[in-house]
Amino acid sequence: MTKSLSNPLLSPNLWIDRYADYLYNYAITRVNNSDLAKDLVQETFFAGLKSAKNFEGKSTERTWLIAILKRKIIDHYRKINSNKGKAEVRMSFYEEGEKEGSWIEERAPQTWDNEADKLIESEELKSTIDSCIDNLPEKYAMVFRMKTIQGFETEDICKELDISASNLWVIIHRARTQLRKCMEENWFNN
Repeated sequence: MTKSLSNPLLSPNLWIDRYADYLYNYAITRVNNSDLAKDLVQETFFAGLKSAKNFEGKSTERTWLIAILKRKIIDHYRKINSNKGKAEVRMSFYEEGEKEGSWIEERAPQTWDNEADKLIESEELKSTIDSCIDNLPEKYAMVFRMKTIQGFETEDICKELDISASNLWVIIHRARTQLRKCMEENWFNN
């Protein structure tokens, strides 16, 4: 047994049986991606093993593991929202059919050359986006505008709306999912 596993307050050999399903269900509701949720749970178990010597027993094992998982989820969203992370994020506009596919964001097709067409297209696009944002649930629209359009810091939004950072990122994810659906119906399919 390694030193990091010698904490008598923990039973890492039972974590998978006791907590894997719970942690997975927790993660999947926050990242909406099965493979990513599994990876985050695995990373949580590894981080738990590495920091087992720091566990003081002030909470249950499950609560402690959830706290680790929350940090892993926040780190994931921070990464994909950083400039480097954004370049690695794949943009999927169509999930099925003959248009199925995705692009790495930095290699997405560029706009047209004609300036007049660009201006008209830009105004129509802005109008469609605004309409789609207006159709979001009120809290989603507020959080999305504050974070994405107005550029507020996560901490400021959380304080203003009395929500946690993980809740903020769940709201942002859900807002983006609904916006994508709205844009597909009102912009890409026209």
